[in-house]
Amino acid sequence: MKPGNLLVPALVAGSIALAETPPGGSNWSPGDPHLNVVPRTRDEKARIAAVTAMATDFAAPQLYENRPAGAATVRVTGTSDAFSQPSANISFESELDFKVGNGLFRKLWVSSPSSTLASDGLGPLYNARSCQRCHIKDGRGHPPENAEDNAVSMFLRVSVPGPQEAAIAGIEDYIASLPDPTYGTQLQDFAVQGRAAEYEIGITYTEEIIRLADGTEVSLRHPTYTALNLGYGPLHPEAMLSPRVAPQMIGLGLLEAVPATDILAGADPDDLDGDGISGRPNIVWSHEFGQPMLGRFGLKAGSPTIRQQSAEAFRGDIGISSPLFPSGAGECTEAQSACLTARHGDGDDRITEIDDAGLDLVTFYSRNLAVPARRAPDDPQVMLGKKVFYETGCMACHTPSFVTHRLKDRPEQSFQLIWPYTDMLLHDMGPGLADNRPEARATGQEWRTPPLWGIGLTAQVSGHTYFLHDGRARSLLEAVLWHGGEAESQRDAVVNMTTTDRDALIRFLESL
Repeated sequence: MKPGNLLVPALVAGSIALAETPPGGSNWSPGDPHLNVVPRTRDEKARIAAVTAMATDFAAPQLYENRPAGAATVRVTGTSDAFSQPSANISFESELDFKVGNGLFRKLWVSSPSSTLASDGLGPLYNARSCQRCHIKDGRGHPPENAEDNAVSMFLRVSVPGPQEAAIAGIEDYIASLPDPTYGTQLQDFAVQGRAAEYEIGITYTEEIIRLADGTEVSLRHPTYTALNLGYGPLHPEAMLSPRVAPQMIGLGLLEAVPATDILAGADPDDLDGDGISGRPNIVWSHEFGQPMLGRFGLKAGSPTIRQQSAEAFRGDIGISSPLFPSGAGECTEAQSACLTARHGDGDDRITEIDDAGLDLVTFYSRNLAVPARRAPDDPQVMLGKKVFYETGCMACHTPSFVTHRLKDRPEQSFQLIWPYTDMLLHDMGPGLADNRPEARATGQEWRTPPLWGIGLTAQVSGHTYFLHDGRARSLLEAVLWHGGEAESQRDAVVNMTTTDRDALIRFLESL
């Protein structure tokens, strides 16, 4: 049930053709409790169906394709700040909230006790002292480039298999897992003074040469990850490690505003249409709303909202408590007693180390980081690349466009035609990219389709071209050649392409 064969008629009919049991379990009800929605009219549904229909003519760009974030799209700057602009349609008053949120996003937290009471509470274990230290210039992080480089924008998640009773009731196919009994769910490579860090990340690579049909040779690097210099004893014997590089931040608020039913319309878990693509939604627990919700954010769609994802990052990355996760010890476990009993920054007027107001401001900032305009969408080579993209079947997962909900209280994201090139669903990418660590319903081989908007500005913003969940790919071509599983036929098509078509495909991706 791909966008080309279900989404359009479903929208015209005004309903989504879901199975009798919604994907995710009988106790889960598809919906958007995080949004204040104005229901679509019949006329609007018909207009949306027409404007989001898949391209069939590649002689010219589609209408409004040059503005991937709709009215929120900003002009491209020639600097590394290209991903750090507010939504173009933001009000003057809201821009102040954006700037204050930016200040909190960049703020360096300090350990307790401290005279700077509004900024204390760091750690005791952490990966970075600020959000910006991982999401550098609001762009992508990177793996260490050499032995002297740090891993501040990369870490290892960890968990162990759990008993069935650890699964969340009401979420079908939920894969039970538990934190490592000593190290929790995330390994932190820094600690406040007087405390031991949990580990140092170790990465080694082996190279594999892929020969393309035109004779071009491309080297893929296969990483191996180890947790070195463990500060609190051994990991659990069944510990599962998953490397994560910080993703880019643009367009998050628009992805949050896409109707869940439109995302679910692209799901085909049993591959009923026989095209080899079996997208599945990840259904996760919402700590905000106390119910299962559609996962949208994170490399495996493990978080339902920007606010929850922000609070999770404060807890795991910086060791900062919030109203959603109030533990002042952050990720510390019962096995780390000195960490649990250390002085924390909560308990003052803030109650938690970042309070509701602060978390809301960081959420607003993250929601309104704007997507830059397309570059040369009408260039003949770009148009050829778009044709190749479609003919190869890339759009089966990288869904080009959606229209967001009409919203009563978020004008920046309300009723926008957007071009993110993602279906926000989970796909089996094969053993080559597997981390072998489940997350909610996502298996160890499944990943959420990443948005492609802004991908061509990675070098400008981040100073590198490292892609995929762990930065192993050093170019867009390498990233494509890592595709397996459901995308193996598309990967093979790229291997066998003519030089002209392959170069055009890469040029199209760089224009996004």
